[in-house]
Amino acid sequence: MADEESLESAQNPQDLERLLVSRERAGDLDGMVALYEPTAVLDCGDGQLRQGSEALRAYFAEQLAQGEKFEFGDQRPAIVNGDLALTSTRLPDGSVTAEVARRQGDGTWLWIIDKFSVT
Repeated sequence: MADEESLESAQNPQDLERLLVSRERAGDLDGMVALYEPTAVLDCGDGQLRQGSEALRAYFAEQLAQGEKFEFGDQRPAIVNGDLALTSTRLPDGSVTAEVARRQGDGTWLWIIDKFSVT
Protein backbone atom coordinates (compact mmCIF):
# COMPACT_ATOMS: atom_id res chain seq x y z
CA MET A 1 0.00 0.00 0.00
CA ALA A 2 1.48 3.35 -1.06
CA ASP A 3 1.83 6.26 1.32
CA GLU A 4 0.07 9.00 -0.65
CA GLU A 5 2.14 11.72 1.03
CA SER A 6 5.36 10.15 -0.25
CA LEU A 7 4.10 9.74 -3.83
CA GLU A 8 5.39 12.05 -6.53
CA SER A 9 2.64 14.43 -7.59
CA ALA A 10 1.96 15.51 -11.16
CA GLN A 11 3.22 19.09 -11.26
CA ASN A 12 2.38 19.19 -14.96
CA PRO A 13 -0.37 17.29 -16.80
CA GLN A 14 2.40 15.68 -18.87
CA ASP A 15 3.59 13.89 -15.70
CA LEU A 16 0.44 11.79 -15.34
CA GLU A 17 1.11 9.21 -18.09
CA ARG A 18 4.68 8.56 -16.94
CA LEU A 19 3.55 8.20 -13.34
CA LEU A 20 0.71 5.82 -14.25
CA VAL A 21 2.92 3.52 -16.31
CA SER A 22 5.70 3.57 -13.71
CA ARG A 23 3.32 2.80 -10.86
CA GLU A 24 1.57 0.06 -12.82
CA ARG A 25 4.89 -1.59 -13.61
CA ALA A 26 5.80 -1.40 -9.91
CA GLY A 27 2.48 -2.95 -8.90
CA ASP A 28 1.50 0.20 -6.98
CA LEU A 29 -2.30 0.01 -7.06
CA ASP A 30 -2.85 2.86 -4.59
CA GLY A 31 -0.41 5.04 -6.50
CA MET A 32 -2.27 4.42 -9.74
CA VAL A 33 -5.64 5.35 -8.25
CA ALA A 34 -4.08 8.46 -6.65
CA LEU A 35 -3.56 9.93 -10.15
CA TYR A 36 -7.33 10.30 -10.58
CA GLU A 37 -9.89 12.53 -8.90
CA PRO A 38 -12.27 10.56 -6.64
CA THR A 39 -15.14 10.78 -9.17
CA ALA A 40 -13.03 10.24 -12.30
CA VAL A 41 -14.39 8.23 -15.24
CA LEU A 42 -12.36 5.53 -17.00
CA ASP A 43 -13.23 4.08 -20.42
CA CYS A 44 -10.92 1.12 -20.85
CA GLY A 45 -12.38 0.10 -24.17
CA ASP A 46 -14.63 -2.81 -23.19
CA GLY A 47 -17.85 -0.84 -23.59
CA GLN A 48 -18.25 -0.12 -19.89
CA LEU A 49 -17.33 3.02 -18.01
CA ARG A 50 -15.89 2.82 -14.55
CA GLN A 51 -16.46 5.78 -12.27
CA GLY A 52 -15.02 6.62 -8.90
CA SER A 53 -11.99 5.54 -6.94
CA GLU A 54 -13.34 2.14 -5.91
CA ALA A 55 -14.31 1.18 -9.46
CA LEU A 56 -10.91 2.30 -10.76
CA ARG A 57 -9.17 0.40 -7.94
CA ALA A 58 -11.07 -2.78 -8.81
CA TYR A 59 -10.27 -2.44 -12.51
CA PHE A 60 -6.57 -1.77 -11.95
CA ALA A 61 -6.36 -4.60 -9.41
CA GLU A 62 -7.66 -6.97 -12.11
CA GLN A 63 -5.08 -5.65 -14.57
CA LEU A 64 -2.25 -6.06 -12.09
CA ALA A 65 -3.39 -9.61 -11.27
CA GLN A 66 -3.27 -10.50 -14.99
CA GLY A 67 0.36 -9.39 -15.13
CA GLU A 68 0.04 -7.30 -18.28
CA LYS A 69 2.20 -4.19 -18.31
CA PHE A 70 1.37 -0.79 -19.74
CA GLU A 71 3.72 0.46 -22.43
CA PHE A 72 5.43 3.83 -22.53
CA GLY A 73 4.46 5.62 -25.71
CA ASP A 74 4.98 8.84 -27.63
CA GLN A 75 3.29 11.40 -25.43
CA ARG A 76 1.82 14.38 -27.25
CA PRO A 77 2.10 17.89 -25.79
CA ALA A 78 -0.77 18.62 -23.43
CA ILE A 79 -3.31 21.21 -24.51
CA VAL A 80 -3.98 23.38 -21.46
CA ASN A 81 -6.87 25.80 -21.02
CA GLY A 82 -6.91 27.29 -17.53
CA ASP A 83 -7.33 24.47 -15.04
CA LEU A 84 -8.12 21.79 -17.65
CA ALA A 85 -5.72 19.89 -19.89
CA LEU A 86 -6.10 17.35 -22.68
CA THR A 87 -3.35 14.73 -22.61
CA SER A 88 -2.70 12.07 -25.21
CA THR A 89 -0.20 9.31 -25.96
CA ARG A 90 0.39 7.23 -29.09
CA LEU A 91 1.19 3.72 -27.88
CA PRO A 92 3.59 1.30 -29.59
CA ASP A 93 0.66 -0.68 -31.06
CA GLY A 94 -0.59 2.48 -32.83
CA SER A 95 -3.53 3.14 -30.54
CA VAL A 96 -3.96 6.58 -28.99
CA THR A 97 -5.09 7.47 -25.48
CA ALA A 98 -6.98 10.62 -24.54
CA GLU A 99 -7.38 12.03 -21.06
CA VAL A 100 -8.69 15.17 -19.40
CA ALA A 101 -6.82 16.42 -16.35
CA ARG A 102 -7.78 19.12 -13.89
CA ARG A 103 -5.45 21.36 -11.89
CA GLN A 104 -6.03 20.86 -8.18
CA GLY A 105 -6.09 23.55 -5.51
CA ASP A 106 -2.45 22.83 -4.63
CA GLY A 107 -1.34 23.24 -8.27
CA THR A 108 -0.92 19.52 -9.00
CA TRP A 109 -2.86 17.70 -11.72
CA LEU A 110 -5.20 14.69 -11.62
CA TRP A 111 -7.10 12.97 -14.39
CA ILE A 112 -10.89 13.30 -14.43
CA ILE A 113 -11.54 11.39 -17.68
CA ASP A 114 -9.37 8.64 -19.16
CA LYS A 115 -10.02 6.81 -22.44
CA PHE A 116 -7.48 4.09 -23.14
CA SER A 117 -7.98 3.98 -26.88
CA VAL A 118 -9.56 6.43 -29.29
CA THR A 119 -8.60 4.55 -32.45
